[in-house]
Amino acid sequence: MKFTDVFVRRPVLALVVNLVIIIAGLQAVRTLNVRQYPKLESATITVRTAYVGANADLVRGFITTPLERAIAAADGIDYIESQSAQGLSTINVRLKLNFSAANALSDISARVNQVRADLPPEAEVPSISIEPSDSAIASMYLSFGSTILEQNQLTDYLIRVVQPRLSALEGVQKADLLGGRTFAVRAWLRPERMAALNVSPSQVRQALATNNYLSAVGQTKGALVQLNLTAATDLRTIEDFRRLVIRQQGGALVRLEDVADVVLGADTYEQDVRFSGKQAVFMGVWVLPNANSLDVIARVRAEVESIQRDLPSGLTAEIAFDSTKYITSAISEVQHTLLETVLIVIVVIYLFLGSLRTVLVPLLAIPVSLIGAVFLMQTLGFTLNLLTLLAVVLAVGLVVDDAIVVVENVERNIREGKTPFEAALVGARELVGPIVAMTITLAAVYAPIGFQGGLTGSLFREFAFTLAGAVFISGVVALTLSPMMASKLLKAEHSHGMLAQMIDRGFARLRGLYERMLRATLSARPAVYTVWLALTILIVPLYVFSPNELAPNEDQGVVFGAIDIPSNATLEQLTPYTEQIFKIFKETPEFDHSFQLTMPTTGFGGLVVKPWEERKRSIFDIQEEVSAKTSEITGVRAPMFLPGALPSAGMFPVEFVIASTASHEELVRFAERIVAEATKSGQFAFPPLVDVRIDQAKSEIVIDRDKVASMGLSMQQIGADLSSMLSGNFVNRFNIDGRSYKVIPQIERTGRLTSEQLNQIYVTGPGGQVMPLSSIATIQNGIEPRTLNRFQQLNAVKLSGLSIRSLESALRYLEDTATKILPPGYRVDYTGESRQLRQEGGKFLPAMMLALVLIFLVLAAQFNSFRDPLVILAGSVPLALFGALIFTFLKFSGPPGMRFALTEGWTTTLNIYSQVGLVTLVGLIAKNGILIVEFANVQQELGLSKLEAVHLAAATRLRPILMTTVATVVGHFPLTLVTGAGAVARNSIGIVLVGGMTIGTMFTLFIVPSLYVLIAKEHRGSTESVSGLEVQSDPAV
Repeated sequence: MKFTDVFVRRPVLALVVNLVIIIAGLQAVRTLNVRQYPKLESATITVRTAYVGANADLVRGFITTPLERAIAAADGIDYIESQSAQGLSTINVRLKLNFSAANALSDISARVNQVRADLPPEAEVPSISIEPSDSAIASMYLSFGSTILEQNQLTDYLIRVVQPRLSALEGVQKADLLGGRTFAVRAWLRPERMAALNVSPSQVRQALATNNYLSAVGQTKGALVQLNLTAATDLRTIEDFRRLVIRQQGGALVRLEDVADVVLGADTYEQDVRFSGKQAVFMGVWVLPNANSLDVIARVRAEVESIQRDLPSGLTAEIAFDSTKYITSAISEVQHTLLETVLIVIVVIYLFLGSLRTVLVPLLAIPVSLIGAVFLMQTLGFTLNLLTLLAVVLAVGLVVDDAIVVVENVERNIREGKTPFEAALVGARELVGPIVAMTITLAAVYAPIGFQGGLTGSLFREFAFTLAGAVFISGVVALTLSPMMASKLLKAEHSHGMLAQMIDRGFARLRGLYERMLRATLSARPAVYTVWLALTILIVPLYVFSPNELAPNEDQGVVFGAIDIPSNATLEQLTPYTEQIFKIFKETPEFDHSFQLTMPTTGFGGLVVKPWEERKRSIFDIQEEVSAKTSEITGVRAPMFLPGALPSAGMFPVEFVIASTASHEELVRFAERIVAEATKSGQFAFPPLVDVRIDQAKSEIVIDRDKVASMGLSMQQIGADLSSMLSGNFVNRFNIDGRSYKVIPQIERTGRLTSEQLNQIYVTGPGGQVMPLSSIATIQNGIEPRTLNRFQQLNAVKLSGLSIRSLESALRYLEDTATKILPPGYRVDYTGESRQLRQEGGKFLPAMMLALVLIFLVLAAQFNSFRDPLVILAGSVPLALFGALIFTFLKFSGPPGMRFALTEGWTTTLNIYSQVGLVTLVGLIAKNGILIVEFANVQQELGLSKLEAVHLAAATRLRPILMTTVATVVGHFPLTLVTGAGAVARNSIGIVLVGGMTIGTMFTLFIVPSLYVLIAKEHRGSTESVSGLEVQSDPAV
């Protein structure tokens, strides 16, 4: 008794096995976590150190370099990049994928503490934080505005009330304020009053430091009673600060209010934040690297609704940006596609089989296989995300194949005169080998993807194993449930229905036509081999010349914009430009709202458009229009770009790093030559941005050391006076209602409008008298870099841009240009999406080769032959790849401004989705060859010649091959037509599968038989069948 006989003879057992699968799957559905992508830990450790008033060169030499050197010894680091700017050192430590961020944080913190004593005493303590690397921006931005409160009052309310509530939510890493103005005591020093009263800047700073003192007194301790002691040594009100005595002169007291305007102001005035054109304060909500952003942001939304109810009058709160809207919409779109796919496949099966009773057999295979796959997802710890949902959609077209083959074979046996019960027994026995081979083949295809390393492996592991699991369950269903159902549902007389008769007649005519064409190709085999060889060779140029990118850009409903700011710009100079950009945003018909953050050094913003169902144009058309308009703004550059399709720490798709031990001046000179060449090439949407520019005007105060020494003064005293007057560094803190705020003395703005005014500053002179700075110093003007950037502890510049064609072609052009221009000793590297492409780009071919080897070995074991797998794979795989790569090859771009309808339609790039589609295609197309070769071997053993056997096998298997192919093609066809959130990735994989299966099957039906005659082993004369099957030749032949 064969394995399948048990289930045909014992139908209850078959039902029980499948009911167990369904019950296990249904309980798993409720427990699966929902995410955008599979869970992966991708984090950046950021070390920020403020050194207020210090220039970039000082920050680099005394803070960034020693910290970098210590941090570099930590484990799990992918790369380190740093930026030394005026008053601030920022070091970003990008960790390797799935390396524990908590372990890295503790390691790096310990190493930073080791060199803390080597940093300048005036520098603040380095702050160390973990930031997710899957985005350069927060997961959500909230906008707060008020018509009543001042900016510093609004900020204080947010710090005291809103920020603690959001930060306390599970999964929220931090809630950052952007554009906020935290309370601070500002003592705006007046140089002329200080000179008149003989007060030096150091005296003001010293008085604040010594008279705003926090004292911890202790307690009294009597025999029976103890009392806690406090002393009012600190200043607690603005009036206290104003009345602070700076010095005593001739019996008169000089107070702070005599030499400065003391106000409760803000600690910074260097940010301007706008929500839809109106001034606001933003709060960016960052999600922990290992948390589920959908769940976290849902909790934030609920908390924001609660906060809105509690807001004081005149204060408003709105959601400026929510990254999870796209995720939710994309998941909803995939679910709709899944429903459409199931319905289409049902209709196709019905049209092929012509009987509702017959349709029930493969129809039931779909939910059982998919629900079973969900149980396997739970067992393996997978989540419900865009990729596993895509796997489920693809599975619909795959899991039905085995059941179709079973029911078609049972029907064929019924037509030969057997009863349904006998037909089910014989038909199932005939197909044990092919179904096991097809199931293992498809599962083997995904093994290389599942075990692949890097980002592609992390993202597609769940996708691959979900598909493999669904295919495995479908094989179980086909060998247990489908034969049993066929024996019960199929009737000997069912073929007499009108629709069934029409379908049978149609297939008979098609089979007759196919047999005539097959006979012609088998008699002209040299020509077939020539065509096969030519198409196989064509795969190479089609693959090489297909545009390559990591992942296609998606319509995420937002266009981001950066502002490339002129040197020496102030916030007031930039405000008119941000207003122009907002005007362009607002004129866009799809405008919903916008957000803008502007600082003197940089700017960032975004246009959030209406939901997908409320607009006709895609985000790509909107970006093109907005980019064209912003490029006409004179005074600033405002490139517009789309958010990355995959988790990435970069801002722009192209991020190309040039690093060397040479000076930044040399690096910038070479970078500008590369930018000039790149601009001429026409491959970039705008001239690539260079992150290091040597155009920042500076004024150096050159002090005459001899004069200073002759007066009995020291450089330290002069430097302290200048720092106290100009740097804006805080002295200490004061308390308001349980929170501490900075105390900052600084010369009023009208006293430092130009460098010439610095000569009028008074510093400490001989005998405690003040003297003008001009008596010991001169001002020399020059230029310096805006920032000094480093990469892997080397001086570096980064070129950032947007490619018009593919990212691969843009990077290749930059690499070739750099090779020509850069001298020896320079190296190139990448960050963000470009780094991902370079790390992941070369992994497809090894994965494809491994998949082919695995399939070959599986089939060799199944057929007990090395020739048969060669026939199956050589006769089907190259032709399917040829068919699929036609649609990637056609995705080329012409010169800028020119469009080709052919390339913008039904085409896609070579990206991780289409490459996974190609690997899937290998397993799918091999199933056709398996059906033909298995049947041909059996016919040979029954006494037919090799030529006659393969002719009969191909003709007999035509119907199941066409049925499974059409079910797969039509089942995946909705993927090629979908629009909306996440559509481009689904289009990409759908086009490859549909195109490859359609064209590949057409060729396979003729080339596999010819190759079988050439390569296959002679089986005639064998007394025992390979499969142990008793199969009779079809009387129709």
